[in-house]
This record gives sequence, structure tokens and C-alpha cells, in this order.
Amino acid sequence: MKKTLTALFSLFLAVPAFSQDKEEDKGKFTFSGYIDSYYLSNFNNPRDMKNTGASGTARAFDQKTGFSLGLAQTKIGYSTSKSDVVLDLTFGPNADLGNYGNNIGPLGKDGSSSLIIKQAYFNWKATDKFTLTAGQFGTHIGYEVIDAPANYHYSLSNLFNNGPFYHVGVKAAYAFSDKFALMGGIVSGVDQLYSNNNKPGLIAQVFVQPTAGWNVYVNGITINRNSKDPVTGVTPTGTYNLLDLTTTYQVTDKFLFGLNAATGEQGGKTWGGIALYPKYDFSSTFSLGARYESFSNKDGVTALIDANGNGVSVNSFTITPTFTVADGHLLLKPEFRVDSYDKNFFVDGDGKDTKSQSTFTWAMIYKF
Repeated sequence: MKKTLTALFSLFLAVPAFSQDKEEDKGKFTFSGYIDSYYLSNFNNPRDMKNTGASGTARAFDQKTGFSLGLAQTKIGYSTSKSDVVLDLTFGPNADLGNYGNNIGPLGKDGSSSLIIKQAYFNWKATDKFTLTAGQFGTHIGYEVIDAPANYHYSLSNLFNNGPFYHVGVKAAYAFSDKFALMGGIVSGVDQLYSNNNKPGLIAQVFVQPTAGWNVYVNGITINRNSKDPVTGVTPTGTYNLLDLTTTYQVTDKFLFGLNAATGEQGGKTWGGIALYPKYDFSSTFSLGARYESFSNKDGVTALIDANGNGVSVNSFTITPTFTVADGHLLLKPEFRVDSYDKNFFVDGDGKDTKSQSTFTWAMIYKF
């Protein structure tokens, strides 16, 4: 009798564990996000209180002086052993300027519900090594991303500003090992919700880890971005090609060094640049990082142009200490940045043309 009761008791204890395993197999929801805001002072004291220069292209997001909200993000995920789905919604000035719904800013002038969707995609994990992704997803190009908590500096590099933000399409990734992986995909364009010529573009990435702590990504895009002629229905030739190198090396437990370099070409005209990212963690709550960048768009292919539509080149230096408080949820980033152009690009408070701009930003980012 005692053995029978013991067996029944053991079976009773096993039932909840079996049910819990079944529940875990059904998947798991996650919810995360952040809010960022800032105060910015421009030493040129521009009369229009903008940091964007004469052509409005010097900064992607932190465009205004004074206090401002940057972005509010809510990210919902659902994951099983065989699939994931991500719905990444953003609100505020930077969501509008991100142009996800292809409404040209500033601040989402025409308005569209598509503007709030930064990412919406699913992954099918067909095997432990092969994953298929479809939907709208952030670009694989570059060192920096749109989300402020993921970047060390608050202001964004010119490489980021003049590169793609997102793609709509499908991509497949295969991890041969934890040190070598490939990705390839077909997309509707570069920062385009819809194709403008029914000529899909190709994206690709090669990941290599030569040694522990050193990650290397070689990224590429090739696509015809020209719009189809409304009368003839013919798409002009002129392919947009972009090759990007992103790498990080953990020199010591405290010192990280990153590099981003890119070169692009369209219609025989080129642009490109390089950025260096040293960062040192003095403690779990304080670190210091810098960014030096040289970017050239002398052929005037990308957005970085002067008031007359001519291409420019710029050297930028940024230094940012970061204080991590509130149990890791709150990031405080006082940032100093200097941009020096090869020609007059800004107008100061006295109405004089100048080639340089210096800004100080106090950024506050709360993540959850």
C-alpha cells in the first residue's frame, strides 16, 4: 500500500512538470522598449535653432537645439523553438524622420500609420543552422543602428545618415558554425516600403570570427533604385552598389575597438567613409568612448550636400562618457561633437557662413 501511494504521489508531482514543458513548447512572449530624450546646445547659435546645416542634411535625428523627445519604442516578440515574430513600433519625432512609411519629413509631414512600424517580421528556424526571415527589418549595413540604447554615441554618424535604414523583403541565413555564417536576401529597395520599378534588389552578408573577441561583417547591396518612366514604362539604368565593412575587437575585458568603412557607387559617381570607435569601461557604471569619422560625398550622390546641391566631405569627432544608473535601466550620455566640412555648410547666429559646427548634447535614455 505504501509503495502504491508513493507511486501515485510521484505521478502527481510529475504532472505539473509535464504541463509546464508543454506550455514552454507553445512559445514565449517578450515585451521591451525605451524612451530617449535630450537637451542640445549648438555653439554656432543658429537663428533657426537647427543643427542640420544649410541643406538640412547634417544630422539625421537630433535636428533641434534645446529639449526634445527622440524616440519611444515598444517591441513585442513571440518565440518558439522553430519560429520568432517581432513587432517593433516606434513613436515620436525620430520615428517620423525614419521615413518608414516613405513620407518625407520633417516630422512625418503627410502622416501614415506605416510610420510607426520600424520592424515587422518573422523568422522560420527550419534547422539549427538555417533561418528564413520575411517582412520589414532593419538593415544589415553599418556599425550603428536607429535604437539609441544600442549605440554608444547619441548622435549618429554620417555613414549611418547616408546609408540605408531598413528593407522590405525576404532573407535567408545559414550558420556553418559560431565563427562563420552567410546571409542573402531579395528586397524591394533601400528605405522603400514599396518597389518603384519592380526590379528587386539583392542584399548579402558574410560573418567571420577569426579569433575569440574579433567579429567581422562584410555587407553588400546591389539594386536599381531609379523610378520607372510613367510614359514609356522603362526604368533608367544606373545600379546602386554599396559595400560595407563592420568589425569589433575586444582588446581586453575593458577595451573595445570598432571600425566601420563603406564605399558606394551609382551611375559612375561614388561616396564613402570610415569611422573608428574606441571605448573603455572603467567600471560597470561608467565608460568613455570616442568616434572619429571621415566621410566624402563630393560627387553629390547621397543626402549630404550643400545649399547649392553640391557634394561635400566632412571630418567629425565625437566624445561621450556614459553613466549607467537605476540598475542599468537609465543611460546618461553627455556628448561633445565637432563637424568640420571642406566648404561653408552652416550659418551662425550672426548670419555668417562657417565650415564647422560644435554641439553639446545631454542625452537621457531609459530602457526596459
